[in-house]
Amino acid sequence: MRSRVLSCLCLALAVASPAFAGKADRCATRTPTLEEQDQVDQELEPSRGRPTAEVVVPVWVHVINIGSGFENGDVSDRVIREQIKVLSETFGGERGGAETGFGFELAGVDRTTDADWFYMLPQSIEERRAKEALRRGGAETLNIYTVDGGPYLGWAYFPSGYKSQPSLDGIVIDYRSMPGGPYEAFSLGFTATHEAGHWLALYHTFQNGCTPNNDYVTDTPAERYPARGCPIGIDTCTSSRYPGLDPVENYMDYSDDPCYNQFTELQADRMQAAWSTYRQ
Repeated sequence: MRSRVLSCLCLALAVASPAFAGKADRCATRTPTLEEQDQVDQELEPSRGRPTAEVVVPVWVHVINIGSGFENGDVSDRVIREQIKVLSETFGGERGGAETGFGFELAGVDRTTDADWFYMLPQSIEERRAKEALRRGGAETLNIYTVDGGPYLGWAYFPSGYKSQPSLDGIVIDYRSMPGGPYEAFSLGFTATHEAGHWLALYHTFQNGCTPNNDYVTDTPAERYPARGCPIGIDTCTSSRYPGLDPVENYMDYSDDPCYNQFTELQADRMQAAWSTYRQ
């Protein structure tokens, strides 16, 4: 099942943000193989190009902590509501970019005090046990697990893997990356936006580098490697075959949160196709 896992934000950030000290990477999980990517592309093709549907995604937030208080991971209901608002705004184009047709509505919150689960790592036994115990809803429900995250800000699983292992579905985020958190460059709530993009079948904008397929979305210019900070104007794929500057403002790059402001029209089309194919 490792082949189904997203390659989420695997970028060293300790230098980028002093408040990020102790985190080695922005995400943990591996890139799917080219064969797996091609298979997903074929499965999505019949649903592409349909008019954008208005979809409201129910969201369950599972707050895993080691005790009371924010410093122990016990995020408040206010922070959770703000995170759901950020998801709806970013997917709704309210901060720039395409209106994807997706909104998000809080379905419920539960809180669990468990040190093993709080320090879970991707595909660990702790992750599996936590999700088996806590997960709610079906393929259409976004389950968000807030944890310490170890060396990572977040990770997610492709929708194509739901049928074979539904209990792993959802996204996991470092609670400090939620709106108002302490990370200087990563606390606007856009880690959840990035991971929810993966949950709806988007790849990183630099997925396959300077290649014809790159991220399988033609209106995101090819990008050789992930952005750090906010290097607007950089162009890492300089061949005439790959026109356009690097999409560093795209939610699926590795830029700092304040740099992000868009999904594209064809990313929206891909997410809509993924919803129709895997999550309806």
